[in-house]
Order: sequence, then structure tokens, then C-alpha cells
Amino acid sequence: MTSGAAGGSGPAGGSTVGARGGLPERRGLRVASMVVLLTVALAGSGRAAAASATVNGGSADGPAASEDAGAREIALFRDAALFFAPDSVAQFGHPGYGALDNGRVAVARVDVPPSGARDRIEARIAFRPVPKDERSVHDRWDRAGNLRLTVPGHPDLEVARFMTAYGGRTDWRFDVSHLAPLLRGECEFKLFVDTWVHPAWRADVSLRVYADSTYDAPTWAMPIFYAEDFSVEKNAAGSEVDVMVPPGLARVAMSYLSTGHCTDGRDEDEFVSKANVIWVDGVSVERFHPWRDDCHQYRAINPYCSRWTDGSWSSDYRRSGWCPGKEVVPTEIDLSDHLIAGPHRLRFVIENMRPKLEDHYGYWRVSACLVGWETPPLLWRN
Repeated sequence: MTSGAAGGSGPAGGSTVGARGGLPERRGLRVASMVVLLTVALAGSGRAAAASATVNGGSADGPAASEDAGAREIALFRDAALFFAPDSVAQFGHPGYGALDNGRVAVARVDVPPSGARDRIEARIAFRPVPKDERSVHDRWDRAGNLRLTVPGHPDLEVARFMTAYGGRTDWRFDVSHLAPLLRGECEFKLFVDTWVHPAWRADVSLRVYADSTYDAPTWAMPIFYAEDFSVEKNAAGSEVDVMVPPGLARVAMSYLSTGHCTDGRDEDEFVSKANVIWVDGVSVERFHPWRDDCHQYRAINPYCSRWTDGSWSSDYRRSGWCPGKEVVPTEIDLSDHLIAGPHRLRFVIENMRPKLEDHYGYWRVSACLVGWETPPLLWRN
């Protein structure tokens, strides 16, 4: 990833990869060709991605389809503009939404009706690159993005995380049913993409609510951590948060999102994964390496992807928890035995992050949310 600590892959060599971890050395290679699938990039014929959230064992392909006649849809953003224009936000923005971070964040306030105890909630997000002319788009790079909810007194809740394709349209569906306790009433949503050009992207976002008799919605949810630049400089010893778990919960789980990136598009921590370690009250309860090795399957949705002289494609490379053009799947961690009612201290650590050298370094995007059920959910009753 290029474009600095808050950035996604950018123009300054975002496809460069190092030789560590069994990856081919990209230094010295030249781009041999560029595939431009105008039908995907400009006509917007992207296919919807599979649902990604795994908390409480479900996806949008589960027992009940989201196309049921009784489903209701709540629009959050319609044709929202996302861009980077420090001196001219008003010129590129959408009159119906607020703009933050020089246009890279669109803000909408929506009244969300409460969902039922047997309802699932699906977030639908569609991103379209703004055409430059009939053969190109303004932003042809893969960019990190997310949908967040403002929760007063807490970090932002990351409802969904995704990575744009290399200049192509993409449609995603996320099962966010586990966030039901927070997705109700007056809500402030933030839609973010890590672009550095203007104009850049247009987006539609909605929530779709539908009944599922096999699902038990949680009764409690709380965001506990959100960081866009988890790095050696800021988090060398990790980050600690204090939480208060309410009484009466039979099951408590963490929904954890973590993806590795680097500011110069090579090596660590984007193409060389690092151990993510989670501690509760001084005890290590989870250790794993976020990793995606299936990125080559999605070359078709990356129309402006570069092909190198060795025959490899930028979108194909394995990455630390993400692929260009795909949703990021959260990891569910059952903490019922550790987070009983009362106060607790959690610590998030990412080991051996690449330190800053010549203004470039590795960093991670990390967020965590706790969810709880007063009775064991149906899919957990054995």
C-alpha cells in the first residue's frame, strides 16, 4: 500500500512486492501490460460479493434469503461522493451528506427502526469509480474503505470493511446481524475510502432487514477499539482498553477486524503477515496471522490491475487479511470463559511490525467489538 499510514495502495508503486515469505521480488520489474475491462470499470457490471460476517455462525447465504418479500431496506447513502480535495470539498461533495477528512469520509444521519430478535441485518455497499473518459477512471488503485457508526463515549463501530478493486465497480454484502443492538434509532454513519485523488468514487449503501427463524440476535454490543494506523511508532507495546461486561450474559464473543499494509507497497506488513495476539486480564487468549491466499480468484474484478514482466498480476498476491476488490471477513473469538460480568482489561498486540525506515513502514488497520447474548443462541445449542 502506498499513500502513507492512512492510505491504501497508491500511485507511487502500490504493486511493488518484496521477496520475503515466499513472495516474488518485484524490484526491477517493469509493468508489461495493463488489463482494462471497460465493461466492469465504466459500465459497472460488478458481481455482488458473498456475505462476510461470521459472528453467530451465519452469512447471507444462510437459512433465510435476504430477498424475502417481507424484507425491508433502509437507505444510508445514495450516490455519495468520496474524494480527496483539501481546497474544494464543496465542489465535489454531495449536498445531502456531510464531508470529513477532505472529502474522504461522507457522513449521513439516518433513523434506523429497531430489528426483531429473529431478524438478520445485511449491509449492502456498492462502489463505482468516477470515469475520467471512456477508457479510464480517476482512481484506478485498490483502496481501503469502511462503513462506521458513531457510538457516543466509545470508538467508532466498524460495521463493515472492504478493499476497492483496481479501478473497478464492486458490490458487497455483509451479514452485520450481530451489531443489531447498536443499529437502531438516530444513527450517524461514516463512509470512508482511502483515496488521494478527486473526483474518485461514488457509493450506495443500505441496510436490509429480513426474518430468519434460526437466528438469535444478541442483546448487547459495544465497540472497544478502532485504529487506522496501528504501527511500531504508535503501538510498539500494543494497546490496552478497559471494558465493563454487563451481568446476565450467557455468551460473549469478539468480532475482530485486522489487515496489514505498508506505505511503500512492498514486503511487510502487507505481503508478510504478523501474529495478532489478544490478551484478557494478562492472559493470552488468541494468536493468529490474518492472511488471504485466494486473491488470484478475483482478477476479473480488478480491471486496472498491472501485469509484470514475470507474468504475475498485482491483484493476485497473497496479503495480510485482504484481497483487492473483496470484503474483509471478521474473525469471531469466543471469550465467554474470560469475559464474565465486571471490569476487564484487554490488550491488542501485533508482533514484529516493520519499523519506519526512510519514511516507509508497515501498519495495520484494527478494530474490535464485543457482542453478548443473554441466552445461548440457537446455532450454539448442542
